[in-house]
Amino acid sequence: MNVKQRIQIHQLNKAFENRVRLGIMSSLMVNDQLDFNQLKELLEVTDGNLASHLKSLEGLKFVKMEKSFVGRKPNTRYQITDTGSTAFQEHVNALEALIKMQTGKG
Repeated sequence: MNVKQRIQIHQLNKAFENRVRLGIMSSLMVNDQLDFNQLKELLEVTDGNLASHLKSLEGLKFVKMEKSFVGRKPNTRYQITDTGSTAFQEHVNALEALIKMQTGKG
């Protein structure tokens, strides 16, 4: 592994190493907001699994939650924050650069 590859690897964000967190962030990057059930269906995960990953991302200030009621039913919606959007884009950019180096296109 050369120095450039090491630099790119260190620019990857550990918060996005898990497939569920990667899925949450990807989904929220292309949707203004999604509710808990929409995320659960998209990612095909259990309530507990999704909740724990969302809590971690909230703790990092990468996503924010809004609770409301739709009729008499509680509804929890999630949205990516500016901090989360920036961090995720930097992670994707580092991945792309690393792939380009590996394929000789960068």
